[in-house]
Amino acid sequence: MNIYKPEICELQRLVEQKFGRPLRSSSDFEEISFYIRDDRGISISPSTLKRLWGYVNDTHNPRNQSLDALARYVGHNHFTDFCHWLKSTPAYNSSFFSTHQLVSKELEEGQRVEIGWSPNRHLLLTYHGNGRFEVLESKASKLLPGDQFEAQCFMQGYPLYLPYVVRREEKTSPFIAGRNGGLTLINLLK
Repeated sequence: MNIYKPEICELQRLVEQKFGRPLRSSSDFEEISFYIRDDRGISISPSTLKRLWGYVNDTHNPRNQSLDALARYVGHNHFTDFCHWLKSTPAYNSSFFSTHQLVSKELEEGQRVEIGWSPNRHLLLTYHGNGRFEVLESKASKLLPGDQFEAQCFMQGYPLYLPYVVRREEKTSPFIAGRNGGLTLINLLK
């Protein structure tokens, strides 16, 4: 078991952010291997990157040399330095925050809610109690009228994560609304 799993996940996120897109294909790993070598003079093979991202099955923990290379790519001296930075930067500390939110347990059955997110996504929902919502109208969203889901809270500026959506009595895979920028519209309709 790797004790640095959360740190490695954040390192992967920052590598993808610097690269400009997620690493999802064999050609992505080959391309980023080239960019890391070109940008930092660091050699890390596409196969090592594929193992680290879980693109290929491998049960070994990543080597420190590989983690150091990726940490240098995102601007740190080595992986240990990156981990210290993560623990000390305020951007990664837990904290309380303030935002406009709508909490489902404060709703009454039959109330309608509208939510929206970029670009131009809009849903009209009805509340069925116990955190359950049904989509009544959908504009430019992958959620469809009749879809149902459970949500305890909608928070403006934050994505809505759904573990599943019930569509025609079958559960879908997880769904995220507002991945970039979060929900931009949350209204309780009278």
